[in-house]
Amino acid sequence: MADAQTDDPALLLQDFVNTLDLDSGAEGLPAPEALAGWLAGRGLVPPGTPAGPADLSTAITLREGLREAMAAHHGPQEADFPGDLDDALAALPLRVDLTGPRPALVPLDPPATAAAGLARLAAAIMDAAAAGTWPRLKVCQEGTCRWAFLDTSKNRSRSWCSMRTCGNRTKTRAYRARNRA
Repeated sequence: MADAQTDDPALLLQDFVNTLDLDSGAEGLPAPEALAGWLAGRGLVPPGTPAGPADLSTAITLREGLREAMAAHHGPQEADFPGDLDDALAALPLRVDLTGPRPALVPLDPPATAAAGLARLAAAIMDAAAAGTWPRLKVCQEGTCRWAFLDTSKNRSRSWCSMRTCGNRTKTRAYRARNRA
């Protein structure tokens, strides 16, 4: 059961990173059951697939590592994956599949495990890179927000998830600081 989020790997990764709203403190993955529901809701695992505490820990590490990697996309050069993200990816059951039109990462586990769902999520990184959207995935540079977004600007220079809120906050703070001095 694919949906728009699983059809576009960049949007799937954006949605995953945004399961934690730093601005409000709302955690979308507070328990293993929530992770299982999130994975099933995106068609990454069959409904009813269980998840355990270790799966949740891996998911949180993967999510925050992806947030760090997306933050690095604002810089002039690509940064290495954060160490925690590298460790989380190394723990996932993935293999290279050369049978299709292009090489792909596929999960080793049977489809009805949370680890396989997380492996499909990790494979979306390679799919986004192949589609050219991985470097366009960024996080808002407003320190209290850090919301993931897909930079669709022509020159790839977008800094905030929303100019109306986060851009305005940042510019207002800078204006007030200049006027105080």
